[in-house]
Amino acid sequence: MTIHRGGTPHQPKYQRLAADLRRRIESGEWADGGRLPVETELEGQYGVARNTVRLAVDALVNEGRVVRVQGKGTYLRQPSRHDHRVHARPARRGPLTPSGEVYAAEAEAAGRQLTVDFEVAAVRARRDIAAWLGLRPEDTVMMRRQLCRVDQEPYAIEESHYRAGLAAGTPLMQDRPVPGGDERILAELGRTETAATDHLTARMPNPAEAAWFGLGPGVPLLVNTRISSDRRGPIRVVETRYAADRARLLYELGEGAPAVG
Repeated sequence: MTIHRGGTPHQPKYQRLAADLRRRIESGEWADGGRLPVETELEGQYGVARNTVRLAVDALVNEGRVVRVQGKGTYLRQPSRHDHRVHARPARRGPLTPSGEVYAAEAEAAGRQLTVDFEVAAVRARRDIAAWLGLRPEDTVMMRRQLCRVDQEPYAIEESHYRAGLAAGTPLMQDRPVPGGDERILAELGRTETAATDHLTARMPNPAEAAWFGLGPGVPLLVNTRISSDRRGPIRVVETRYAADRARLLYELGEGAPAVG
C-alpha cells in the first residue's frame, strides 16, 4: 500500500502516513474502540520503517484519536461526547435558565450520571474579568468553581466570578450546591440575571487542566465565557472550560430550531 495523498509531498513521511491513517479512521475502516494494525503490519502495508510508523501513531495519540494499551496494541478512542446547550431559551422577559439545571437535565436525558464538586476562593481578578465587572485588576473577586464529571469522566470546569461585596455572607461562599442554584441567591439579592453575552474561544490547556481532564498533548479546550447582567449592569462572569474531544456546545436560535442528534 502506498501512502495516500492525504498529506503533501513536502511533508515528512510520518506526517503523510498519519494523514492516511486519519483518512482511514474517518472513513470508518475501524469501528469505535477497534484495534489498529500493529506496527509490523503497518510497516508491511506502507513499506516504511518502524520509526516512521511510531511517529505517525504518536501524532494520532497526541490528537486524542487513538490510545495505546500496554501489551495489547493501539485502539481507536471511544468517543464519549456529551451535548450541552450553552444558550437555553429563557421564558419571555424572565431570568436566564440556571446552568446547573441545564447540566442535570441533559445528563438525565442522555441516561448519564452527573457529579459536581465545588470549591470557593477569594482570588485577584484577572484583567479581563475585572474589566467586565467594572473593577480594577488588583481587586479581589469571589470565585466559585464547579468540577463537573459525566459518568465519572471529567467534562467541564465552571468558574463563576462575583464582586466580593455581592457574594459576602451568602450561600455563594459555600463549597456545596445551592438549592435552586446560584441564580436563586442572586435573585434574592435583587440581581436577577436577565441578559448575557457569550465569548467562545479555544486554547491549549495548562498542565493542571490537562492533568484534571486527562488530555493528550494535542487536545485543546473549548472556553465559553458568559458575562451576565441586569438593568443595573454586570453581575458575574462565568468561564466554563470543556475538553474538545468530549463536548459539543449547542446554540439554538429561533423558535422551532431543529433537534441535534
